[in-house]
Amino acid sequence: MSKGNTYVIGDIQGCYDGLRRALDKVEFDEANDKLFAVGDLVARGEDSLNTLRFLKSLGSQFSSVLGNHDLHLLAVVNDIRKAKKSDKLAPLLNASDLTELIDWLRQFPLALKLDEQSLMVHAGLYPKWSIDKCVSLSDEVSNILKSDDYPTFLSNMYGDTPDNWSDNFEGDERLRFIVNACTRMRFVHIDGTLDYENKSHPGAVSHSTSSTLKPWFVVENKKLGDNQRVVFGHWAALSGETNSSRFIGLDTGYVWGQSMTLLNLNTSSLVSISA
Repeated sequence: MSKGNTYVIGDIQGCYDGLRRALDKVEFDEANDKLFAVGDLVARGEDSLNTLRFLKSLGSQFSSVLGNHDLHLLAVVNDIRKAKKSDKLAPLLNASDLTELIDWLRQFPLALKLDEQSLMVHAGLYPKWSIDKCVSLSDEVSNILKSDDYPTFLSNMYGDTPDNWSDNFEGDERLRFIVNACTRMRFVHIDGTLDYENKSHPGAVSHSTSSTLKPWFVVENKKLGDNQRVVFGHWAALSGETNSSRFIGLDTGYVWGQSMTLLNLNTSSLVSISA
């Protein structure tokens, strides 16, 4: 039997129909092909419930990293946050298999290596970290998310501080920064300070601001090797435009009426379907 293809899909956000159409376009073979997702599996789309049920049904052929919307769902289920009406989560929250789906979802990490040279993470690679460092820090969060005490972590997860990394961070501060860098980051000041305000396309940032504020992938990362690459989602306004083959943005805004994009890891080619 021939070895299958491996695909990475951009932010699905509960868009079940788009997910199935994208997989149909590449003739995804559930028995032999593998599917990775860059996170934000749920919220805002029309059918988060069937999205999760289908992805779970793929078993070991599917893996993902967690995005901010996935973590928010975990917080909602644990009564730490209220569901937003715009997230259209009611059918999922009322589903008979909710507990099973949540326990499956929280097994996924914030970052993982697709191969020796490629990192997958929802928001991006913080410019002071190597790929291995990012995966190691992701493991710190994952170990807690997989534990019975994970709601305590979720209740301390929210907040914009600290906004610059120190290896000396401990406890909630350390975990919160890791989560924010892996799931919320877009722009970073050149000294490494995260900026949470700006969600626009880099071209829309004013010239006075753009001297210090850069997309995370433009800030020099001395710990990233020349042949290493980062596959990410999260930033819909970017439409995948990084102007670099080392940084592959897969959130092309399907839930906002744009497109859903798959990366074929075997061929490094991109395939999209329109909303």
